[in-house]
Amino acid sequence: MDSRCIDYFVLTLVIIGAVNWGLIGFFGFDLVAWLFGNMSWLSRIIYGIVGICGLYMLSVFGRITALGKA
Repeated sequence: MDSRCIDYFVLTLVIIGAVNWGLIGFFGFDLVAWLFGNMSWLSRIIYGIVGICGLYMLSVFGRITALGKA
């Protein structure tokens, strides 16, 4: 699989996570908990995957920074 495909997939999940945090911050509404249950095994997996994707995006940030210096 191409690295760009993974980057776009991960970016999509990070954006979904950011929208969820925005909903929590502004309205006190947790979309993931509403869809999958409050801290059910499925919602915990989703939170974990989004967290891992956020960490992966650090490497994307590093690659973008490296491209700017080349």
